[in-house]
Amino acid sequence: MVNDKKFSLAALPVLFGFFVMGFCDIVGISSDYAASAFGWSQTMAGLVPSAVFVWFFFLGVPVGLLMNRIGRKNTVLLSMLVTVVGMVIPLVSYTSATTLVAYAFLGIGNAILQVSLNPLLNNVVTNEKLLTSTLTAGQVVKAVSSFMGPFIVLAAVSWFGGGDESKWYVCFPLMGGITLVSGLWLLLTPIEDERVQGSRFKVQGGVSLGETLALLKNPTILTLFFGIFFAVGTDVSTNFISSKVMITRFGYDKELAGTAPQVYFVLRTIGAFFGVFALSKIASLKYFKINIVACIVAVLGLAFVENEVVDYACIGAIGFLCSCVFPIVYGMALQSQPTKANEISGLMIMAVAGGTVSFLVGAATDAIGISGGVLVILLEVLYLTYCAFFVKN
Repeated sequence: MVNDKKFSLAALPVLFGFFVMGFCDIVGISSDYAASAFGWSQTMAGLVPSAVFVWFFFLGVPVGLLMNRIGRKNTVLLSMLVTVVGMVIPLVSYTSATTLVAYAFLGIGNAILQVSLNPLLNNVVTNEKLLTSTLTAGQVVKAVSSFMGPFIVLAAVSWFGGGDESKWYVCFPLMGGITLVSGLWLLLTPIEDERVQGSRFKVQGGVSLGETLALLKNPTILTLFFGIFFAVGTDVSTNFISSKVMITRFGYDKELAGTAPQVYFVLRTIGAFFGVFALSKIASLKYFKINIVACIVAVLGLAFVENEVVDYACIGAIGFLCSCVFPIVYGMALQSQPTKANEISGLMIMAVAGGTVSFLVGAATDAIGISGGVLVILLEVLYLTYCAFFVKN
């Protein structure tokens, strides 16, 4: 591993990778532009986040096994290569189908990146206290990227599309260019990598896919797996529907509606910071219960109160109140079987596929209206409420 004195320089390209990780959150605002360009229904628009997040289910554990064979740095570089290739596709062929393919490549690259980037920090930060703060810094960088998503789309349209909203897809090569810079920076940064030699399907000192999936036979693990699934689902679904609430109810144009997901991400970031301090004073399960009950109220307000200020407040409140749900449920799962931490971690990455629930949000919006889409989020939050009050840890 690198010397601590070189920590700041070696960690910078790794931290910049978290900015690329945040690109998956662009699905909310960009789906509005895609729906307008192709005449998609809300159900079809809901396929955009699904095309991105479904890959976590298929790649979470296998990528972990691959990482043991080719190394952490090479796995991160592979994720960025996949992302760059996907971001070029709309320039070569811009159709409804190729746009979904581009989103799929974004999801595949992001899934690989999320599995490998955090472990890579272990290679450049040897001090345990510094590692914790660096991981937190990485999440802040990702949050900044998520917040800037609407700005990236608008900047691309302005700079490369001549202000023509029908050319919104130029945001893809812009993201591809940023990813390319990130990948080259990491490639040129010397980082001692680690690999574990083993068989084709099971690495030495590691676990197999079958052994990992077998843990789902445990009722507690299965319940918490879906807890992560719906925690991510709530996050992605709220991001997805927030701008659409403003467009449908108050006639916002797409540029102004982009402020809704920004409010969501800002409050989610603030909630995560607040949670760090709150969880040092309050038991995590108690904090979970308080927040999730308050979140039910916020979701009901978003579903049934048609007032701009109230709706913005509810969107922000959902972000704030759910910001710590993922790590709390994740921690509950690890504590349920501490000796199976590696296997459980793999399962939790698979559960990030909960972002695909946005498809149901879009379908409910088409069938019932915007309030129907929000009620799908309510069902997700109710499941999380069950986890908070009835899962014995």
